[in-house]
Amino acid sequence: MSTGKLGLIAGGGALPLAIAARCDLEERAVFVVRLTSFADPHLIRYPGIEAGMAEIGRVLSALKAAGCTAVCFAGTVSRPDFKALKPDLKGAMVLPGIIAAATKGDDALLRKILSVFEAEGYAIEGADDILGGETLPVGGLGRVRPDENQLSDLRKALHVAEKAGELDIGQGAVVCDGLVLAVEAQEGTDAMLGRVAGLPADLRGVSGNLKGALGKAPKPIQDLRVDMPVIGARTLEMAAAAGLAGVGGVAGRLILIDRAAIIEAADRLGLFVWGEDRS
Repeated sequence: MSTGKLGLIAGGGALPLAIAARCDLEERAVFVVRLTSFADPHLIRYPGIEAGMAEIGRVLSALKAAGCTAVCFAGTVSRPDFKALKPDLKGAMVLPGIIAAATKGDDALLRKILSVFEAEGYAIEGADDILGGETLPVGGLGRVRPDENQLSDLRKALHVAEKAGELDIGQGAVVCDGLVLAVEAQEGTDAMLGRVAGLPADLRGVSGNLKGALGKAPKPIQDLRVDMPVIGARTLEMAAAAGLAGVGGVAGRLILIDRAAIIEAADRLGLFVWGEDRS
């Protein structure tokens, strides 16, 4: 991990909190830009500012004043209504290019935003690098291992997720007994698992007879320094509520938020967590 001061552009969810905590552990200075309406309120304990998504000039000025040398984008952010944004001067200058990129998909949008910060001289760091490479390993985590049917479901879910990713749709899919139950789009993983939990019981597993799997895979076209797939203990809780037997991804390309908590949840719920080797 770099030792320069980090500017953390924080959206929603637990990932920005994990990154800030790791900076504390490594005694690395961090400055947090809390994105309005998205960032966890607990991040206020770190030096930083709250900023709207289009206040790009203000963010860049604050990062410079704080002495940041690198930035990390982490956390969930919904695509905004661009007409409702209130850009500052710098935001107004770059917003047309960002809007044009957005018409080509989320990954084109993210790459455009990254380019704005790179043009200002900031190194872009991936969340996985900051977290010390805390990604899904090859094989299983915890005591539960998938059987052949479950592993087949997981592999098909990963295949579907990767194909959806080629179209810049999402990063996850759920398969049960070979049947595709859901594909993640703009709603995110939690909402997708909520949809699966609402399906008829004959299509999915139930408590005492868990079946199927959630597979999460990065989009083939995406920049892995930002928006790499993530799972945490909550993912396991929601997968169990949806009747799934387990969760998995591509080894080295799925960030773990608190490995110990994930293993505890998997063992308690009787779910597998599996990393597929694609090396």
